[in-house]
Amino acid sequence: MQDKKLKTVNGVVISNSGNKSIKIAIDFKVRHPQYGKYIRRRTKFAVHDEHNQAGVGDVVEAVECRPYSKTKNWRLVKVLKKAVQQQ
Repeated sequence: MQDKKLKTVNGVVISNSGNKSIKIAIDFKVRHPQYGKYIRRRTKFAVHDEHNQAGVGDVVEAVECRPYSKTKNWRLVKVLKKAVQQQ
């Protein structure tokens, strides 16, 4: 049997209000088909964070996995860059 290559995404944490849950955003630009102007788009994913290690503003890597809940089918792999804390 062949192993499936798992989808991985890098995104910025926009919310960590739930227990063991975070929300990440992937920002990208698309070209408008008629006018040619680049438009910013954003995709948001709910991610399972088992150890509550990610904070708002962190850059993280997530991998697709089995569904943990109705909307959560991504799992946190690692925190790539911690956010700078404001004092």
